[in-house]
Amino acid sequence: MPRDRDFTGICDIILQMYEAIVKPLLFKFDPEIVHELAVATGERLGRFRITRSMIGALYNYRGPTIAKIVDGLSYRTPFVLSAGFDYNGRLSQILPMIGLGGEEVGSVTARPCVGNPRPRLTRLPRSRSIIVNKGLRNDGVEVIARRLKSRSRISNFVVGVSIARTNDAASATVENGINDYCFSLSHLIQSEVGDYYTLNISCPNAFGGESFATPELLPRLLTAVRQIDCPKPIYVKMPINKPWSELSSLIQIVIEHGLSGIIIGNLNKNYADLKFRTEAPVSYCGGLSGDPCRQPSTNLIRLAREKFGRQLTIIGCGGVMSVEAANEKFLAGTDLIHLITGLIYRGPGLVKELASGYRQ
Repeated sequence: MPRDRDFTGICDIILQMYEAIVKPLLFKFDPEIVHELAVATGERLGRFRITRSMIGALYNYRGPTIAKIVDGLSYRTPFVLSAGFDYNGRLSQILPMIGLGGEEVGSVTARPCVGNPRPRLTRLPRSRSIIVNKGLRNDGVEVIARRLKSRSRISNFVVGVSIARTNDAASATVENGINDYCFSLSHLIQSEVGDYYTLNISCPNAFGGESFATPELLPRLLTAVRQIDCPKPIYVKMPINKPWSELSSLIQIVIEHGLSGIIIGNLNKNYADLKFRTEAPVSYCGGLSGDPCRQPSTNLIRLAREKFGRQLTIIGCGGVMSVEAANEKFLAGTDLIHLITGLIYRGPGLVKELASGYRQ
């Protein structure tokens, strides 16, 4: 018991230092510049055993085992970096050192994307949210596959890859969009990269919008995807702004096509869910991350688990910034948790706190 108290105390100190000193400094600068600096720094720290060990000594979880096996993949902890942060696959060497059980790279696309015009990220600190309007900025599947292939693997650290349709006019039609997804998936499989794959059908800030997040078009995409010989789990990332009746239909389609599961869910497009609506510019486009996603995603996880039972894996994503928020999602029925905005607002020590407070 004293060891548990000591461990919790260390978590508290690390989090307090980040929130009191580091975050106020970082939040004085443009969020995209801070993101690029964080990725570059993390990539450098991950190159050397000594720097990995130093980060691990500060942040890695060392409590009682909370490892989970989901769809045959072994996660040291049930907490995974969500797609959208390490979209070019540069951080797989350092992320295990902060206690994460895995990461989802991407979203990657068949062709490189420069993304939407700046600003692509806008902080809403009082609402504990970020407006995300990246437009699937990434180096393209071929470059990212080579990069991931060149990195040595770390035991019990799962690397998934999120796949989206290229954000340009060439893939905006249904047929071209399907071909775009299939090209990326096939290339990743042939390159032997990725422990699992996610089809991101619900990115709210790309050319053409969420065209496959409908009961009419999702079967066409999944039928094409299932024609590809894939020995690894495939998930579908779901929107959180659709009525339950429509989302339920989408989930049923995923089950009928034999995919492994779903991620609930993507960014919140309902700005009315902000606690402080005046923080967000009236004319700004993009989806909301963080707190505005917490309750909608948890409610949908609960409904999905109640209706579909254990027919599929459910991965929860949205507004996980505390032990309470994480355990809400586990209680609702999620198998794993994806997080990203919580790390920005609470710091890398958040994972240790979540792992220490995890209740199976």
